[in-house]
Amino acid sequence: MARVEVPPGLERQRTLGPDWGRWLDRLPALADDVLGEWALTRDGGAWHGYCSLVLPVRTASGEEAVLKLHTDADAAESDHEHLALQRWRGRGAVRLLRADPGRRALLLERLDRTDLADHWDEEACEVVARLYPLLHVAPMPQLRPLASYVLRWRQALAEDAGRVPVPRRLVDQALGLAADLAAEPPTAVVHADLHYGNVLLGRRGGSGEESTWLAIDPKPVNGDPHYEPEPMLRNRFEEYAAPGAFGSVRDGIRRRFHTLVDTAGLDEHRARDWVVVRSVLNAHWAHRDALRAGGRPSPDQRDHITRCITVAKAVQD
Repeated sequence: MARVEVPPGLERQRTLGPDWGRWLDRLPALADDVLGEWALTRDGGAWHGYCSLVLPVRTASGEEAVLKLHTDADAAESDHEHLALQRWRGRGAVRLLRADPGRRALLLERLDRTDLADHWDEEACEVVARLYPLLHVAPMPQLRPLASYVLRWRQALAEDAGRVPVPRRLVDQALGLAADLAAEPPTAVVHADLHYGNVLLGRRGGSGEESTWLAIDPKPVNGDPHYEPEPMLRNRFEEYAAPGAFGSVRDGIRRRFHTLVDTAGLDEHRARDWVVVRSVLNAHWAHRDALRAGGRPSPDQRDHITRCITVAKAVQD
């Protein structure tokens, strides 16, 4: 069988730094090794996400599956993915069939490549909100606390408070809220990156093969379930102003927010506080990425920062 080739879209991640380049250099041989050791046969062309290669395969018994190989250049995000998937056992999430954490290799149940991108946003928000209680199981001792990340991100934001292109009142608000929220003990396992593209259609139920929506690609931590909604407000942002949309951008953001909160039974005030914190932190990351690249934010980065500010304002106006 021909050697695995890195898809062009994933190959472009070399621009993110030398660690990514070294991982991409190793990736074809790594994929071939795992395919051989696990007796897997390729069953179609390669897919990829932002930081992983996904190969559709069949097992020795003929079962359809996918082999996911995650970069080690962004190790913290993938360290414990297999642990959360083991804990969920397919309840609200893709099933884990086999794992090699050292090589960041996962063999997963194969799902349809149908995500929520084409669903009306309120309907998609209801689907995601109904997954929250399935995934928010009791904290696991192996997982890192969300607070450890938030406090580190807060410190970096505080150092750049006068330079980040975000209204100072929002920066100060986010700094205060982050300190308060991080001081509280974790209550659940949190997916941390649940958005329209990270929910795929699976088929369950034996001969009946009922369709069901399932979460993929968790960045699991022990934290607060109210941390979850923000990605659903920032993704598919262009649709807020699309022809046929109802009301203003602010109205659209608030409609999604309240759909998520009401469907999942979340506390509106806590969810709003986390949206503000996450939005400001996301804007800050885009600003720091631009500085690391040696220049001013690109048009895409400026648009991203503007979207983050808009979300943070809309949920509390």
